[in-house]
Amino acid sequence: MRAIMLPASWRTRAWIALLVGLVSTSGPQAATPSSVFLEDLTSPELAQRIAAGATTILVPIGGTEQSGAHLTLGKHNVRARALAARIARELGDALVAPVLAYVPEGALSPPTGHMRYPGTISVPADVYRQVLIAAGRSFKLAGFRDVVFLGDHGDYQKDNQAVAAALDREWAASPVRAHAIAAYYRAATSGFAATLRKQGYAPGEIGTHAGLADTSLMLAIDPAQVRTERLPEKPPPGVTGDPARASATLGQSAVDAIVAQSVAAIRAATHR
Repeated sequence: MRAIMLPASWRTRAWIALLVGLVSTSGPQAATPSSVFLEDLTSPELAQRIAAGATTILVPIGGTEQSGAHLTLGKHNVRARALAARIARELGDALVAPVLAYVPEGALSPPTGHMRYPGTISVPADVYRQVLIAAGRSFKLAGFRDVVFLGDHGDYQKDNQAVAAALDREWAASPVRAHAIAAYYRAATSGFAATLRKQGYAPGEIGTHAGLADTSLMLAIDPAQVRTERLPEKPPPGVTGDPARASATLGQSAVDAIVAQSVAAIRAATHR
């Protein structure tokens, strides 16, 4: 079979098209990855995203603590990361920082609160605040204009507010601002509890830690974090509430509320 030879001018044009295609897909003009997680980007990719308008950084704050025999120690961390990602996508101009998993959880000697149970990790409140301050300064240096703290745990909400206020004082002469979004935590706790009460669930069942509300929220976000075979017949020590009737369907309403209310609060705080 005779090979078909293209005219020289056609061969030249074919080589040029090939080279242009290679440059456009592998060179500096290649599309920046679409992930909202800062950790997934290279430093130049991050700079490109910020220059293109992604000037808000969400700082998801979790905590490593016991939640009975049926919820994993990383419950808050998994939840904060997943919810922050959804919030970032809704905002459209935000990225998500690495989750802060080391937070104040009580005294170590003698142990108090969750520190009485294996696996809980606690750091002093002043250390926690300094970590947030240093992280905020790092984000400002990178080019972010709004640093948003999203706390998934109750004990450090006041610390988040204090750090945001301190950074705003420090940054008064610049356009950069810090925000502690209380709407995120309210929607996940008192807001979700109110919704469940309207559906006929009793406060003692809803609970405040690893009960119906907490477990349903985790089932909606990541059921792998829930040991359904270990749901207790009655609340054991370290659990407040009864998770027996928890479901992903109940939890999804809370997920939607947390995202919607957080997005609205962030937009209001950042004036957009």
